[in-house]
Amino acid sequence: MSPEKIHLEKVQETLLLPLWGRFVENQKHKPLLVDRKAEEIIRKLDYDFSKFEKSVNPLSRAAWIARSIYFDEKIAEHLAQYPAATIVNLGCGLDTTFDRVNNGQAHWYEIDFPEVIELRKKLLAEAENRTFIGDSALSEQWYEKVAARKELLIFMGGVIYYFDEADVKRLMRNLGAEFGRAVMAFDYSSIKGVEITNKKVLEEGGMSQAKAKWGIDDIYEIEKWQPGIKVLENMTMFAKHKRKYPLCKRLGMNISDRMKIMSLARIEIAAA
Repeated sequence: MSPEKIHLEKVQETLLLPLWGRFVENQKHKPLLVDRKAEEIIRKLDYDFSKFEKSVNPLSRAAWIARSIYFDEKIAEHLAQYPAATIVNLGCGLDTTFDRVNNGQAHWYEIDFPEVIELRKKLLAEAENRTFIGDSALSEQWYEKVAARKELLIFMGGVIYYFDEADVKRLMRNLGAEFGRAVMAFDYSSIKGVEITNKKVLEEGGMSQAKAKWGIDDIYEIEKWQPGIKVLENMTMFAKHKRKYPLCKRLGMNISDRMKIMSLARIEIAAA
């Protein structure tokens, strides 16, 4: 079978960055995250990933791994409590979380732009408990396609900072109104982190047409946006994993965490 060519807009092309990051991690003797599916996908794609090797800061790559581990852990904890839960991967790109933590009982919905889902279907398979939906995360049309709604957990990796604050507020308001209650896990940037993402990750990675927009320095501010939003957990990106890296890399992680450049959050959204 010939390699699959990539035909995506520059903003959507950013989905290749964390995929490549997981692939690189998987080549290590003792990877923090084992992701055979990411390796399988990379080998199926006709794309010059070598440009990332030259341009992507190792700290960014470590952040993608920390984020994946966080989501894996939170979803696994959720499924341990609610085995038949509903999991929504919003802005899924070529994420492979399902392939790592699927328990066979929960129903997964993986949502992204139609052209991304078209590519996804060529590389990953839907299943009885796994449904792909081609739509924008900000659209309200995909709501009606989520038939299973039991103990809903939504996660968004590398997505939310591409929205305007008004869009983030609207998304959370709509999710509460539509689903009644949901737990949502996501990574987010501080205001300074948005600047760094645009310059050090996107511009230097050759994706300057993609722009991060939303940053927040105090995530607890979102509790004031509307009744029903509660921050359940908040931590800086490298809080749990920096000790697993050499000292030279830990220094950069310490600076990033001290400045709260990137963080991870889990919140509850309920109908207002």
